[in-house]
Amino acid sequence: MPRVFLITGTSTGFGANLVQEVLDRGDFAVATARKPDSLSFKGTSFHNYLAVKLDVTDPSNIQSAFAAALDKFGRIDVVVNNAGYGLAGPFEELSDTQIKTQMDVNFFGLIAVTRKAMEVMRDQKPSGGLIQQVTSIGGQRGVPNFSIYCASKWAVEGFTEAISQEVKPDWGIKFTCIEPGGFRTDWAGRSMAFPEKRHPAYDHIDVQKAMGARHGTQAGDPIKGAKAMYELAVMKDPPLRVVVGTDAYKAIMGKIDSYGENYKKYEKISNSTDVEGYKAP
Repeated sequence: MPRVFLITGTSTGFGANLVQEVLDRGDFAVATARKPDSLSFKGTSFHNYLAVKLDVTDPSNIQSAFAAALDKFGRIDVVVNNAGYGLAGPFEELSDTQIKTQMDVNFFGLIAVTRKAMEVMRDQKPSGGLIQQVTSIGGQRGVPNFSIYCASKWAVEGFTEAISQEVKPDWGIKFTCIEPGGFRTDWAGRSMAFPEKRHPAYDHIDVQKAMGARHGTQAGDPIKGAKAMYELAVMKDPPLRVVVGTDAYKAIMGKIDSYGENYKKYEKISNSTDVEGYKAP
């Protein structure tokens, strides 16, 4: 039987490419966007495709999107939390409104969609499914000028790792954090937000210029990235975490090495704080 994918943020980038990959592989796609009328894919039909309005910060949109998907296809096998955007700039230049909006979309919107996805996957017959969280290599390492973006992605990573241990195995609900590196999507271009006001202390940093120069030069091919996401989605036993991209792989391996060195270096202090005579259960 074809799998039913519900994918958020499908107007551009990974989301759009993944919808096309799903359709090309013979599965069914529920493509969501704030403006679903603007969506266009090859090979769509009444039987394999549904476009639905979904702003992840609007709870009523989430409910109606899942209801429409279930009404048409009867179940949902894969939910891909792809909606999001980048916010770049020195922390002190970011406004409270920008910070809140970044977290509302990248984190709070994602956990609201995840809550509904878990409910649907637990209750459907047979139960089960996969929830893919599109995070970032920035969800595993801090990147200068992306403090709040990284905060939103680290939050998703910790949240997902925790809930993956709360579900009963017999529910069949699995989770994967997809951690991309740099890809040639609109993320560093049209989808990037910058500070509204510059701070004189940071006149040595021009993030907008740097991101403009980087846009379109990244190593990652978004079509290949979407293919990798699809392959991970149809695995019998998908990983909790996986990086996507050569730059992301290099970065995570470096982070693993530095973690090992750091914690081993301070092993004596770390193990010096137990109550006298304490024995671990």
